[in-house]
Amino acid sequence: MQHYEARATIAKALGHPSRLLILEALAEKDMCVCELTELVPADQSTVSKHLAVLKHAGIVSVRKEGVKTYYRMKIQCLEGFWKCIESVLKQNLKDHRVALGA
Repeated sequence: MQHYEARATIAKALGHPSRLLILEALAEKDMCVCELTELVPADQSTVSKHLAVLKHAGIVSVRKEGVKTYYRMKIQCLEGFWKCIESVLKQNLKDHRVALGA
């Protein structure tokens, strides 16, 4: 059961649109909270909480440079995961169109 709880922690970390946006940005480059706050429609404390969830799940890592804290992707396997999600979305759209007779 612990294995499934560990999986659920990761799935929950991926279960918020702002965290998905953060991960997409971090896939391009390491970023500080201040940079991520400009991307995410939320204040800095909320962005920091999202980053803490991602860090706790083992998806991002942290490094300090002076007073700034930089975040980076700790894993490189999300690209395939995104492709899988996109294929599900496309199939769902196709299924809905068929159901509607479109």
